[in-house]
Order: sequence, then C-alpha cells, then structure tokens
Amino acid sequence: MVRFTDTEFARFLTLFEQSGLQNKASFIKARVFNETFRVIKVDRSLLDYYQKLTTLYGQFRSVGVNYNQTVVALKSNFTEKKAFAMLSKLEKMTLELAVIGGEIVQLTREFQEKWQHRQ
Repeated sequence: MVRFTDTEFARFLTLFEQSGLQNKASFIKARVFNETFRVIKVDRSLLDYYQKLTTLYGQFRSVGVNYNQTVVALKSNFTEKKAFAMLSKLEKMTLELAVIGGEIVQLTREFQEKWQHRQ
C-alpha cells in the first residue's frame, strides 16, 4: 500500500495520465524498477487547429468542384453575354477566396513557428 498527501497524489495522477499507461499498477511498477516511460502530451490548440484546417481544406476542394460545374453550366445554359457577366462576378468572389486562402497559409506558418518553439 502506498500513501500520498493530497499534493503528492495530484502530482502522481498528473504523471500517470501523461505516461499513457492503462493502469496505475503498471505505472508504479515502471517507477519502482526504473523503467523508462514516455510522457504523452496532447496540445488541444494544435489538435483543434489541425481539425479545423482539415475541414477547411475539404471545403476548399468542394468550392473548386462547384466552380468547375458552375462554369460548365453557365457555358451551356446561358448566352455568351449573360454567362460573361456571371463569370465576372464569380471571378471577383474567387479573388476574395484566394486572399482568404493566403491568410490561412500565413496563419498556418505562424502557428507552426510558435508550435516548433514550444517543443
């Protein structure tokens, strides 16, 4: 039997959770017999950013597919003059989307730099 103060027990639980081991007995045995163990830290902000970036990438791909379908539909269903007017609007929106894409790339680079310095 092992007895801990409240502070020691809190530290023990923190180390146990960081170890990634499945049960406390394995963790204690590893400490007693001086086995090395890994500390697994999950950076929630990094994980959230990655998930949102992945979702955004999927949306960008969808926009690209829809863009191609729109151009084909305009070309086959409208007169040249009307299609050109609509394509002009589409071009303006595409430029706005390109600016947003550039901002995303810049934010990702900044995030990578900050994350690399934390390691």
